[in-house]
Amino acid sequence: MTVRIRKARPEDAEIAVPLIIDAIGDIAEQMTGEKDDEAVTKQLIQLFQQTDNRHSYLNTVIAEQEDGITGVMVLYSGTDAIELDANLVSWLREKTGEPIVIPPEARKDEFYIDTVCVNPYFRGHGIGSTLLEHAEKVARQEGFSKAALNVELEKEAAIRLYERIGYHIAEPWEIYSGNFHHMVKHL
Repeated sequence: MTVRIRKARPEDAEIAVPLIIDAIGDIAEQMTGEKDDEAVTKQLIQLFQQTDNRHSYLNTVIAEQEDGITGVMVLYSGTDAIELDANLVSWLREKTGEPIVIPPEARKDEFYIDTVCVNPYFRGHGIGSTLLEHAEKVARQEGFSKAALNVELEKEAAIRLYERIGYHIAEPWEIYSGNFHHMVKHL
């Protein structure tokens, strides 16, 4: 089957958001200020349908085949991350009244692949690799010489995939007290 990559649309939220949550796990609670699974999903759908934050449909691409949406990827520049996260911090502070801090996930000179998730039923068919190839193409078009992503230390299969396609572990990274490998590929 042929995989087609397209820009996300607001109406993709119901299918894309559960995949995003699958990829980011507990970080979804930090991004939404919610603890309950249903509330997390509802808030991420709202964020996805907005235009001013990292999980907006504007920063998301969809992989689809005849069977529908098979994967999702969120990507943006390290420079854009500053404004996207500032908007998210303002929203969260207004919502919770708490002094929110979102840790940086990329360097300014990197094109950042925030989230990649393939529907479990379609894993192992090259969809993740196709999404990553698309991210690298976009990065080059936007003038970046590096693509970067963070991966949890225990996600060994994902680390092997990233290494196989040219990423290397550049440094340890911490996001919300979680330990990650910051992986970079020179384009």
